[in-house]
Amino acid sequence: MIPIKLEIQGLYSYKEKQTVAFDQLTAAGLFGIFGAVGSGKSSILEAILLALYGSTERLSDRGEKNSMVNLQSDSLLISFEFKAGLNNSKTYIARYEAKRNSKNFEDIRPAEHTFYLKTSAGIEPLMMRGEDIVGMKKEHFKQTVIIPQGKFKEFIDLKPSPRADMMKELFGLERFDLSQKTGSLLKKVLHEKTIQQTHLDILAEYTDELLAEKEAEIKRIAERAAALEKEVENAELAFKKQEQLQVLHQSLQNFELEWAELKEKESAIADKKAIYKDFLKAKTYLKPVWDQLEEKNKEIEKYQVSIIDCEQFKERYAEEIAEKEKKEAELKEKANQRPERESKIRDLEKLKEIKEFQLQIKDADSQIGLIRPRLEKKIEIQKALESNINKLEEELDKQQIPDSNQLANLKSAVKDWDNWNVTIKNIEDETSQLEKSKILITQEISILQNQIPAEEQSIGTWLERLKGNIKLLEIERESLNQKIGLGGHVHLLETGKPCPLCGAIEHPNPLIAKAQNLSLQKNEAQIKKDKLKLEEAFEQSQKITELGFKLEHINQQLEAKQKDFQKIETQIKNLEESLKAKDYKNIDEVRHFLLDTESAILKVETQNRQLKDWRKQWQADKTDLETEEQKLRTMEQRLLTLHTMQDSKRSDIKDWNFCQPFIDKDAEKIVQTIQKVQYDIDLTADLLNGIQKSLLEISNKQATNAANLEMYSNALSDTKKKIKALQDQFETLKITYGFENEEKLIQLFHHSLDAEKVEIEIKNYEQRVHLVQSRIDEIRKTEGINQFSQEAFEELKISLSEKNKAVEDIKKQFTLIDRSIKETLEKLKEKKKILATFETIEQRESNLRELDRLFKGSGFVKYVSSIYLKELCNTANIRFNKLTKNSMSMEIDEDNTFWVVDYLNGGKRRLLKTLSGGQTFQASLCLALALAEKIKSLNQADQSFFFLDEGFGALDRNSLRVVFETLKALRHENRIVGIISHVEELQQEIEVFAKVELDAEKGSQVGYSY
Repeated sequence: MIPIKLEIQGLYSYKEKQTVAFDQLTAAGLFGIFGAVGSGKSSILEAILLALYGSTERLSDRGEKNSMVNLQSDSLLISFEFKAGLNNSKTYIARYEAKRNSKNFEDIRPAEHTFYLKTSAGIEPLMMRGEDIVGMKKEHFKQTVIIPQGKFKEFIDLKPSPRADMMKELFGLERFDLSQKTGSLLKKVLHEKTIQQTHLDILAEYTDELLAEKEAEIKRIAERAAALEKEVENAELAFKKQEQLQVLHQSLQNFELEWAELKEKESAIADKKAIYKDFLKAKTYLKPVWDQLEEKNKEIEKYQVSIIDCEQFKERYAEEIAEKEKKEAELKEKANQRPERESKIRDLEKLKEIKEFQLQIKDADSQIGLIRPRLEKKIEIQKALESNINKLEEELDKQQIPDSNQLANLKSAVKDWDNWNVTIKNIEDETSQLEKSKILITQEISILQNQIPAEEQSIGTWLERLKGNIKLLEIERESLNQKIGLGGHVHLLETGKPCPLCGAIEHPNPLIAKAQNLSLQKNEAQIKKDKLKLEEAFEQSQKITELGFKLEHINQQLEAKQKDFQKIETQIKNLEESLKAKDYKNIDEVRHFLLDTESAILKVETQNRQLKDWRKQWQADKTDLETEEQKLRTMEQRLLTLHTMQDSKRSDIKDWNFCQPFIDKDAEKIVQTIQKVQYDIDLTADLLNGIQKSLLEISNKQATNAANLEMYSNALSDTKKKIKALQDQFETLKITYGFENEEKLIQLFHHSLDAEKVEIEIKNYEQRVHLVQSRIDEIRKTEGINQFSQEAFEELKISLSEKNKAVEDIKKQFTLIDRSIKETLEKLKEKKKILATFETIEQRESNLRELDRLFKGSGFVKYVSSIYLKELCNTANIRFNKLTKNSMSMEIDEDNTFWVVDYLNGGKRRLLKTLSGGQTFQASLCLALALAEKIKSLNQADQSFFFLDEGFGALDRNSLRVVFETLKALRHENRIVGIISHVEELQQEIEVFAKVELDAEKGSQVGYSY
């Protein structure tokens, strides 16, 4: 931290605002603040502490803080600008302000304590505390940066444990407190070890011996399967051969049936062949000529009808042309009168316009009569509205609204109060829910523990007993398996002959295989039952462990909720005290005050809105008034224009005698007359144009009809000649192709026979006859076809099916054993993996237990703290040796207690507390400088600041000179040192200083040496 500027007003003897320009003082490296006793020197340090931490050194935070405000001042204001952060790269402003209660002089309202960050863009408010910005608590700040009176020896006088805690907080040594983390890791490892051990117990039955047995068994099954597959292969070859003969035998039967059907169709196919031959000749050679004759006969009929129609149209067109020529002459005569009729229409249109001008003039007179009184009324309303606006403005000027900052603070207090109460309710609800969960979990743990057999001491002993039982049963199972194996040789035993295994002659008690098998089944059933119990017990153990973790977590949550509850209660209590300091009995009184204030504000806002509305209305009325005035002037001008245009139209009418009958008629009648005449003119022109077009069209049609009549007559004559030639050709063809009966020939023309389809049918029949006959001959030549028996074939099929089923059964056995082998391999692989993991976990457990022993409690942190203290002591000795002329040095023991090695007395040790006042000051100064140096290194700062108000009066002249030389040397180490003193020798030695003098009227005044 590097100070830049301090402003003080109203603190102790500082009545008027005084500024301490630290940026000018610190530029010298070593500076002083001098003045007589009681002038206010030490108040500067207290102002810095108050600005940074909100509390002073001489007075407690409660009650006594009221006495720090100057008795002739109503308020206290401190503004402290300083640099802090990494390498002192940021500039901050700390502001502390407190005011007296205007109704009670002795009462000081709660202070406003705020921090700001100064940037190139301006000042930004911060939500941080002073200790967060500076990076240390007030107690440590007073021991390393600014050391007030009476506090210089505090670091030496601290007991070892608080001194170690201070080192821990200053240098972040809590990172070496690994006890909790080590314990947590150990607990996890133990839990993981239990899980892995249980998995190993479950996999105990899977062994290499078991795998070898299963592999031998699958080998035997594979050999049996190979023999069966060979038998099936031979049976399948025989079956396939008989299956082929069956297919050929079935085909032979089908072809013989088809041959009988083809013989039945033979006569019908012969008839179709004869009809198809005649039909093909008639269609190919005679039908085209017959079709041409039919077509030409139809053309004869068509030409005859067309000639009759043309002769009728010829007479009709002559009559129409005569009639239309007469109508054309009449319309031409009427069309010649058009110019004269159009001139009269124009006069009537002008008369119509005059009528319209008369109506517009009447309407304009009417509107002017309405606008004038309305305009006068609006002028009166505008004057009344101006009067209301002036009255409301005067009333608003008299209104007084409370300070907005005060209202904002009160609203914030009410909001905080409500939020805290809601939070308390939520905490109570959450606490209640957690208590219920705790009870349920406790009950669940109790239920699970009650399920442990009564004879067992714990879940662990239960698990161990079950594992032991399973091992004994597995040993018994192994013994029974061996006996069953020996039982396979019992049939070899004969009385009087030696046993093939042991060589005994007598066999008094041979094994009974059935009894051994029964015992083995019971043994395996018991093993399965005990393993199920073991799994259940393990699951129960896991549940108890998990519930224990949950219960521990809930207890931690309950503890956190209790801390939150107490914190909020403290905040509520502080708020109540703050409100009482502001003359509010309780929060409800604040609510009533805010409601009354809001009502007053609402009233003012309503009046402001009313004023705004009236002003807006006044402006709108003013605009409307101007619009009305403009409208009146426009109407008057329009009236004048209408009169002028009416007179102009009167002078343009040419035939007044024609228009006289229409003067008294309204404009609509005139328009109807104009429209009627104009319609007649247009109709005459349209009719004349239509008659002329129609006459031209009929003339064209008459010429076309005459040409068609001649064309159809010529075509009729040519067609009759072609029919005669075609009839001669048809008769010749009938004789040529043997169709003497014309009626039978015409029937063939109209026959529905599909020639292509019949041809295909005949061809397919002949091809099928040939194919069926050849296939029957071919199949009868096949070897063994005549000896084929369907009953023998079915028997062979059943035999093959049975052999296949036997192969499938043996394959299923093989698959089951193979699957069991794979499972055993996987389990063995898993078992090896778990064994490796288990060994790793055991090694980690051993290491963690050793670490847990080392880090238990705070021993390791105290050890690291002692290392920091020893290093601090070594750094301080560099200056302490020089100050004491190498007669003394400091050291620290294992209990973190300071000792002095006295070289003038044979290098013997004595407690540092036994030093004189001056020597103690020297030791304290060296330790404080060493501590400041370590903090400077910790903050990576180029400069560090050290301010002391202590101890120079206890030094003799020679010691004072040595201390001063030491302080001056700090400038070369990029240190800034400030000294507060009344010792004249120091004032003479330090060139740059601030002088504090106490004026009887103005209070403490700050001056400078430059």
